Amino acid sequence: MTTTPRPARPWTTGRGALAAVAKRWPTILGVGLGVDIFIGAVTQDTARSYAEALLILPLGYVIVAALGRRRATWPVLAVLSALVVTLRLQNWVEPFVVLLAVALAVVIWGSGHGRHRERDFRVQLAGMAAFGALALAGLAVDSDLARYLVAAGWLAHGVWDWVHLAKDRVVSRSFAEWCGALDVMIAAGLIIVPLL
Repeated sequence: MTTTPRPARPWTTGRGALAAVAKRWPTILGVGLGVDIFIGAVTQDTARSYAEALLILPLGYVIVAALGRRRATWPVLAVLSALVVTLRLQNWVEPFVVLLAVALAVVIWGSGHGRHRERDFRVQLAGMAAFGALALAGLAVDSDLARYLVAAGWLAHGVWDWVHLAKDRVVSRSFAEWCGALDVMIAAGLIIVPLL
């Protein structure tokens, strides 16, 4: 006796799709937020804004490594984002100056608490130095070169995120996945949009 397979019920297929979407929510959110760069023009102000924002990413990694608490990743991002938004509302001090001061304070605090002996903390400091150099170079040079430097920084940080996701290190997995997707979208937008 042969039996024919029963067709899948529509609600079970929908549940599987919903489960797949729920599992990849960080990527979907990152891509969704990254689409914004493809709307409108990429100007010198846009490149400058993304150069400043590029400092937030490695600083978040350094703070989380200094704290030694992966679950602090999203709250750290929220605080850093609020700080940058607030700093952009005033004209007394450049946001990148404050972010660099925060980075220095975190390095001093982390070292004072013995984090400088930990490999993860030292790697994050090296990342902060490299991404910070790209961000500061992007703030210092003319618009076309700045755009390429900042795009390279965002793309490199996307790779950084995916490595941390694969190794399951330092930050939360959801953050690394989200940040990697967002970083690649921003890098692509900085390069592609001016060519359109």
